[in-house]
Amino acid sequence: MNNIEEGRDLQIDFLKLKQITKIKENVIPVVVQNAETGEVLIVAYANQKALDYTLKNNVAAFWSTSRNELWVKGNTSGEILNLVDVRVNCDQNSLLYRVLPTKKNACHTNRSTCYYRKISDENLEFVEY
Repeated sequence: MNNIEEGRDLQIDFLKLKQITKIKENVIPVVVQNAETGEVLIVAYANQKALDYTLKNNVAAFWSTSRNELWVKGNTSGEILNLVDVRVNCDQNSLLYRVLPTKKNACHTNRSTCYYRKISDENLEFVEY
């Protein structure tokens, strides 16, 4: 783990979307929410291939913008996110995957959610769930 993932220094990556525009895939944001608790677990990206895989297999799949490949959540970690449904926003330019995690942690940092810190006085403060 590094300072970005475990530190308290606020270092927002405002260049992420600019970097995504350089990949060859057309992607849209996907908010992933625990269907039972309402907790937001992660935000990722999907292309048509990832959405098709998700709908066909009933598990959350995304397009990895860093590896430029299909990313089926849980294939390596075992933290599979079983699909409840997929919702589409009003402009049809983002998705909401409502899921049921098979285990307790959706984040690669071994936490239930990727949103485990809040901004406090221009720094980050860890929050407990």
